[in-house]
Amino acid sequence: MKTCLNIFILLSVSFHVYSQDSIGFLTPATQFNSKRYADVICLEALGYGGSLDLLSMAWYNGYKQTSFHLFNDGEEWLQMDKCGHFLTNWYLGRIGIDMAQWSGMENKKAIRYGIAAGYIYMTGLEVLDGYSSGWGFSLGDFAANTLGATFIAGQKFIQVSGTESHLLNGIGGISLKFSYAQTNFPQYRPVLLGTNPAERIIKDYNGQSYWLSFNLSSFMSKSAKFPKWLNIALGYGAEGMISGHPGYQYMDANGNTIEFERYRQYYFSLDIDLTKIKTRSHLLKTIFETFSFLKIPAPALEFNQYGMKFHPAYY
Repeated sequence: MKTCLNIFILLSVSFHVYSQDSIGFLTPATQFNSKRYADVICLEALGYGGSLDLLSMAWYNGYKQTSFHLFNDGEEWLQMDKCGHFLTNWYLGRIGIDMAQWSGMENKKAIRYGIAAGYIYMTGLEVLDGYSSGWGFSLGDFAANTLGATFIAGQKFIQVSGTESHLLNGIGGISLKFSYAQTNFPQYRPVLLGTNPAERIIKDYNGQSYWLSFNLSSFMSKSAKFPKWLNIALGYGAEGMISGHPGYQYMDANGNTIEFERYRQYYFSLDIDLTKIKTRSHLLKTIFETFSFLKIPAPALEFNQYGMKFHPAYY
């Protein structure tokens, strides 16, 4: 049921902060650099270890260890958690590839390395779930992890292939993004949905949205006079969830029961691809790359079972 968003935030920020020692250090090596490769290995080990410690406190603490078992959560949370797994693996693969390329590793080898590093790590987390009495090894999560890793691998191979196909280049230019807006639902079950703002970003699926952000210029010829940074985004969210399954009734202090109606939300919005903003500053490029997984607040149309709703600035 976790999105593991804190994992790739930790990895991304730790790498990019570390890489700001000097302007030269920010630039990827033109050939394989064994020292940089060793730095990558050490940094990944620190990032993975730190994130496991965070997850241990946030998710596994308080649950007994059991024998390995499967857990079917395919119908929970209106599949919002599966979107989180898909996005997390996509972004872990992207960061892993960037780190490998920074060390000077050949492009195709860097893609294989970056994907493997993130995918093996996430599979390890699923195995840990398999031994927890609170969860279990989820085949749905494993499938979402696999799709996320496969998607970024395909995109990166398209980008290094030098294809002239507008469609393939457009697919290579799609970004997965995340946004969050605070909701009132955690007050009903704070332990499950978060007791503080940081926990709510990860646990409160009601406030999360997941996006496919299409870079329009990627579908056009290189000579087209169109803003390289302008995207359109299709989003997915859900609301009314204070339990993984429908039918949960909340009882207030007066003994009254409340049952929230769960429903899906679909969005159409504008977006900005920060990585396409032209700048000569390696520092700005680093910052743009680090936070490029966040959906930029923008006007949006929401479609749900009740009709259509306009948001002047949805995030």
